[in-house]
Amino acid sequence: MADAASHASYLPPILTFCAGAVIAVPLFRKLGQSAVLGYLAAGVVIGPSLLGVIKDPNAIRSTAEIGVVLLLFLVGLELQPSRLYSMRKDILGSGIAQMALSAAGIGLIAWWLGLSGPGAVVVGTALALSATSIALQLLDERGDVGEVYGRRTFSILLFQDMAIAPALALLPLLATTGRAADAPMMPALASLGIALVALVAIILAGRYVLNPFFRILANSGAKDVMTAAALLIVLGAALLMEHVGLSMAMGAFLAGVMLADSHFRHELEADIEPFRGVLLGLFFMAVGMSIDLKLVAENALLLALAAPLLILFKIAVVASIMRLSCSSWVESIRAGALLSPAGEFAFVLLPLGLAQGLLDARQAAIATALAAISMLIGPILAKLIDSALLARIKPETMDEDFDGAEGSQVMVVGFGRFGQIVTQALLLQHIDVTVIESDVERIRSAARFGFKIYYGDGTRLDVLRAAGAAKVKVICICIDDKQAALRIVEMAKAEFPNARLHVRAYDRIHAIELMKANVDFQMRETFESALDFGRVTLETVGLTRDEADLIIDHVRDRDAQRMEIQFSEGLAAALDRVPRVTPEPLVLPKGKSKALNAETQQVIEDGGAEVAVGGVGEPER
Repeated sequence: MADAASHASYLPPILTFCAGAVIAVPLFRKLGQSAVLGYLAAGVVIGPSLLGVIKDPNAIRSTAEIGVVLLLFLVGLELQPSRLYSMRKDILGSGIAQMALSAAGIGLIAWWLGLSGPGAVVVGTALALSATSIALQLLDERGDVGEVYGRRTFSILLFQDMAIAPALALLPLLATTGRAADAPMMPALASLGIALVALVAIILAGRYVLNPFFRILANSGAKDVMTAAALLIVLGAALLMEHVGLSMAMGAFLAGVMLADSHFRHELEADIEPFRGVLLGLFFMAVGMSIDLKLVAENALLLALAAPLLILFKIAVVASIMRLSCSSWVESIRAGALLSPAGEFAFVLLPLGLAQGLLDARQAAIATALAAISMLIGPILAKLIDSALLARIKPETMDEDFDGAEGSQVMVVGFGRFGQIVTQALLLQHIDVTVIESDVERIRSAARFGFKIYYGDGTRLDVLRAAGAAKVKVICICIDDKQAALRIVEMAKAEFPNARLHVRAYDRIHAIELMKANVDFQMRETFESALDFGRVTLETVGLTRDEADLIIDHVRDRDAQRMEIQFSEGLAAALDRVPRVTPEPLVLPKGKSKALNAETQQVIEDGGAEVAVGGVGEPER
């Protein structure tokens, strides 16, 4: 009974952590905030400062820190040498400048407020870091990961991830140098030598041992063993680093870098990811539990002033650096707002600074609370900047000048990836084309290749008239905005009845809407390319070119029939939406496959018009 009770005593804390995560994280994500904030809030609520469900946060911190160890391992796995080299200018230029200026500025203020020199270095470094999870989430929500400022923001985050390991190694050295001047130097030098030997050992093992080791395990076919081996490598490297006086996270980071070019990298990432997610969430909950709300209340004025100033200072630093690297002020401010919250690893560096004696308990608690508050208000400020300040800044424009646009046979509205291909085909036959585009950067890029593009908004009737739409034979609407395309169709049908309308359809529903608008020709942007892709695949699995072409022709015919049914039924029922067509099965029941194959083969041989192949229902695109 005693054993059962001891085992049961572990269940309430586990259930508490799970309940806190399940409630808080979806709530914060619903509010548009990071999951990290949800974990922090859950930790505050269940910690000793509020409900007191968990009395001792330090009891779970050692287990929770494994989440940080696994996160750094995954960061190391992403740092392939070739990828780092291609981003070297942004990583080393903007990254070093941001870390150096931010850490120096914050550290000087901390020193002025009374912290020791080493303690100011710890606080400055910890608060100069940015929240990778928050920044990447906001970039993904905006769809700006591929934009210039998005790539540069990612480069700075990447440098910060790389700088974490040296920062973690620096703290024990700061603690050593902060001791009495008459302390013997030999033990410190010996510790440094042992640490260097351990680093070299991990690097050599990663280069010459780990790949053959994983190859042997992979050949055994035991997937569970691969997972166990991945944890063994990560935790083993972490433990080795801890024993030589460095941090566990640094060992895991080095192990990840050593395996970044391994054939087993993706499998290792998949094996580690579930453990990382759960334990990292537990780590943030432990951080939340460690926030002393009483201390926060006692220093409310200091924190209320420090948190906004910290965010504004980091925005100013990043914006200035990116502006000097030829980014616009708009992009620079947006990047600064993304990087303004303190990072997740502030909750690693500050407790480590406390453990090494570089900070006292009050200083560490205030700095930790400041980091948490910045993570809460930083993303909110970033969204406010996007919706309020930057929304009022007009995008770059050009003068509308349509001299020379008259006399073309074809007008192309939109010079994106679709419109560019259409235009190339026309120009190859020396057909005069008038191209209208509203993206200034795209116009400038096209000019470098000899294309004459006219700046203008194709949804405006005056622009279409000025560009000569009344005299062209065909208007090709190649934009990817469905509603804008329909507006242009409506105007062109009313004002330019002699011009044929060829329209790029975004998806199936858009195509049927265009059919209802009586356009002369429409094509879904991915349909023909997908058919051609399927034809090549059929040839690859053994069909001849003629057989594959016949099958693809039948797929095209069947799709056209379904489109016609949907179009006709929608008109008959006066529906604004597209009626659904009952999909046919992709796989026939057993026993019919031989008959199907025989019938298909006979049709191919006879060149018939019907193939009994299962339909694909109603594809979205």
